[in-house]
Amino acid sequence: MTTEIIPTLSSFDDDSLSNAFAALEQQATANAAALSGPEAVEAFRLEWLGRKQGRLNDVSSRWLKAAPPEAKKSLGQRFNALKQHVESLLEAAAGAGPSDAALAAEAIDITLPGTRRLTGAEHPITKTLNEIVSVFAALGYSVGVGPEVETDFYNFESMNFPPGHPARDTQDTLVVAAQERRSQRDRLLLRTHTSPVQMRTMEQQQPPVRIVIPGKVHRNDAADATHSPIFHQVEGLCVDTNITFSDLKGTLDHAMKALFGSSVKTRFFPSFFPFTEPSADVQISCIFCGGKGCRKCKQSGWIELLGCGMVDPAVFAFAQEKQPAYDPKKISGFAFGMGVERIAMMKYGISEIGQFYAGDMRFLGQFA
Repeated sequence: MTTEIIPTLSSFDDDSLSNAFAALEQQATANAAALSGPEAVEAFRLEWLGRKQGRLNDVSSRWLKAAPPEAKKSLGQRFNALKQHVESLLEAAAGAGPSDAALAAEAIDITLPGTRRLTGAEHPITKTLNEIVSVFAALGYSVGVGPEVETDFYNFESMNFPPGHPARDTQDTLVVAAQERRSQRDRLLLRTHTSPVQMRTMEQQQPPVRIVIPGKVHRNDAADATHSPIFHQVEGLCVDTNITFSDLKGTLDHAMKALFGSSVKTRFFPSFFPFTEPSADVQISCIFCGGKGCRKCKQSGWIELLGCGMVDPAVFAFAQEKQPAYDPKKISGFAFGMGVERIAMMKYGISEIGQFYAGDMRFLGQFA
């Protein structure tokens, strides 16, 4: 749309003004009749009503200012009438509905299948973690949670890892910097296991206690096919009167069968953990070869899966400082812990732990 130049008026009598404004009104009407689409309507608005280059603004500059005083009233009345006419044309053009052709182009065939939105799915780590927790929830265990940034006391000392204990060397710890002024037990670190939640729970709750503790843990491990500086654990704690090692074996045997099938067998070997005595490593019969021997189990027929043991009386002694009911002479308990990534790798046949954290949608999409 091109803008025509407003002519200069040489005469301001009524006939001249009537003819001039009539010509502008006819031009506006003709322009409005040719409008099609919102872009054309906006161009029409700018051409006639634009504040800087609009034609009405040009009329005001050229005619109103040049008019003699006796003609200003008559010219102003005609100017207002023209402006109202242009605004009514613009309103009519903007309010006009779309054409039949435009409606047809936008029509939707409701008989066609809709676009299905992809829904999210649990990450294999989350899925495995929830499966483990559900097994123990069915046995009456509740879920315990705690902070990932822990004190040295809860992470080590209360778990019978005193300062200088050689067992601390097996858990390469990520320590928060600039804490030299704090005492050893108050220094902060990223928890190396979920065991601190056991102590926090016992300090807040009298026995009996039955909890499982899922969560993320951190160790300064070099990443390789089976190790990661960030991984997940599920630990468990059962405390009551007359809890025995037989209760521990029965609980874990049931849990392994629930996770890997009723044909899975378990066996226990002596081990060492500072917070349990006696301690044991738990092996299950190889789920890949049924115990016959294969590459996965290194031809042994067994796969080591988790650690466990009876809670050391020294741990109860720390809990007894805030909860006298944890008298090691009257109560007993067992604890266990397993790596979630290890179990997930076995259940889904994954050989590289880094795949869990790479964020590759092609890999994660297999579990949707």
